[in-house]
Amino acid sequence: MHIITLTTDLGLKDYYVAAIKGTILKELPDARIVDVTHEIKKYNVPESAFVVRNVFNDFPEGSIHIIGVRSFESENNPHVAILYRGHFFLGCDNGMFSLIFDDKPDKIIKLQINKETEVTAFPTKEVFVKAATHLARGGTIEMLGNPVPELSQAVAFQPVIDQDYIRGNFQYIDSYGNLITNINQQLFNRVGQNRKFKISFRNPRFEVNEISKSYEDVLEGDILALFGSSGFLEICINAGSATRLLGLKLNETVSIEFYDH
Repeated sequence: MHIITLTTDLGLKDYYVAAIKGTILKELPDARIVDVTHEIKKYNVPESAFVVRNVFNDFPEGSIHIIGVRSFESENNPHVAILYRGHFFLGCDNGMFSLIFDDKPDKIIKLQINKETEVTAFPTKEVFVKAATHLARGGTIEMLGNPVPELSQAVAFQPVIDQDYIRGNFQYIDSYGNLITNINQQLFNRVGQNRKFKISFRNPRFEVNEISKSYEDVLEGDILALFGSSGFLEICINAGSATRLLGLKLNETVSIEFYDH
């Protein structure tokens, strides 16, 4: 039986997540359902993409990933099923998948699923679950609809680089208040060339000039920078919230200046 993962912005206060799971279990009583998160900020497509991008490879091939964020279908944002690197993805083609994948998927199918009512008020349950249970039973992705040549593209902010600096932004804030940038270690090493550096933010009182290997490399309450499990540069406070204590927010700028002396 395939694993079915759930990533949504539904939260846990209401009955919505339980309804999704109950619908899966009615069809597949022995289904293996894994909650990735239901705490994506409402309608936040980039945040959901960041989470799924960093977790799907930890699951075995054949896993089915349902993404229920901004999932209402429109002419320009159809519901799709995707096969990518041995994994299945189900969601709305609202630009999210272009932020998850590094290259073109193996297959993209526009979903054509019989709906019980004309109005689909809960597509994650009414559409994506039907597609997921079909795939989990061993059904082919081609039977779910018609192939489409490409996905919608989201405009993602890319770091600005020069010989002596990188300018990026904070793309994700985790539950600890750690600020995760869009600057990965490969880019840092390529531009830095083992030179000294200064990492700075909107607030000039704070800067970092070394990369830590662990959150415990500094005293409690001190600021640090490290490359976390996502591979991106993080700005953190040991045993504290960087976003709260530094007053930094999502999408704000972070700059790295390199120098020889």
